[in-house]
Amino acid sequence: MKIYTLKINAMEELTDFQKQYFQMLREEEIEELSKHAAVISSFKEFMKKKGIELTDANFNFYRTTGVIVSYPNIVNFLHDSLVNDKEGLMSFNRLCQNFTRKQFFNGYLYSDNFMLMANAYFRRGFHKINNYAPRFIEHFWNYSGANVDTYISLDVDRVKINVDSSAYMELDTWYGAQFNKQINSIADGIVKLRPPMDIEQHRISFFFNNAYSLDIKWSTKDNIKSFQAEEFKTEDIKIGKNNVEYYPVRYLHAEYDMDKECFRHFDGAIHFYTEDEYYNRRDSDFNYNNKNKGHIKTLSQKLFKMNGIIDVSTWTKFSSHFLTGNPLVIEYFEGKYPEYISDMLDKVRLMKG
Repeated sequence: MKIYTLKINAMEELTDFQKQYFQMLREEEIEELSKHAAVISSFKEFMKKKGIELTDANFNFYRTTGVIVSYPNIVNFLHDSLVNDKEGLMSFNRLCQNFTRKQFFNGYLYSDNFMLMANAYFRRGFHKINNYAPRFIEHFWNYSGANVDTYISLDVDRVKINVDSSAYMELDTWYGAQFNKQINSIADGIVKLRPPMDIEQHRISFFFNNAYSLDIKWSTKDNIKSFQAEEFKTEDIKIGKNNVEYYPVRYLHAEYDMDKECFRHFDGAIHFYTEDEYYNRRDSDFNYNNKNKGHIKTLSQKLFKMNGIIDVSTWTKFSSHFLTGNPLVIEYFEGKYPEYISDMLDKVRLMKG
């Protein structure tokens, strides 16, 4: 059986401890794949009946997720209900009618011999082997708005096949923001939030989860007030997609009905900026394309959406958790940083004298 191997660019530069750790991960993977050999064989036969020939190379083990099978668009072969809409999303209500949600296993939907997973871009650092970043997926999985249709992006190229109750738990939390619910009174315009400029970059990266800026725009047409937000990370945060290196930027969009005093639509996505686009845009604002001849139109992937009657508290909660770990969104909604961030910044400034 082929074993997943971590790619290390400079193995000779690793410490002895790091080398031992990666060796331990490889040995653990060999053991776990061997332990689940019968499950793997059974799933191969299951997919063969669907016209898909899987090999050992399609199977990996990660301690954060379990035994994972990877194959292009594998989800689309698994069940008749797994149909994307034009934005690449699936109806969450329909998913829950055909698959099982389990308490404490947010981000996963159970079938008899496989588990669907929410898109890897909801995970920490946008990386497929990490746990889901707190706590957007938890709230989305447990949301039950009676007048709201919810849609989610799945990890369409991967499913988990050791269907059990094992999970890699991390003790972490992030609390949603309070907000002035009088949306009608918000003036149209642009807001740009940045971490404090007098604090060293390495401390900002730690305290602000690598946030570079948070851009917000409100605009009104007829009786609909639109909200947009883009979260820019520092330049060292990059991800690969289709063999191209991009700078990931989380994006939120919402439409508020001023007559009904509720949001009627809410969605989130990842915008993929090239290097030139990233450096041109991050120090500008949402009016960049209006100010410059070279318009930016990034590659984008929708991750979730809600349609219906969405109250303001639901919108602020999901906005805060989608932009997980970024105190700038709390600063916008509440007018101040979380208390623990303010305390740490005060201590750093005292140390600097």
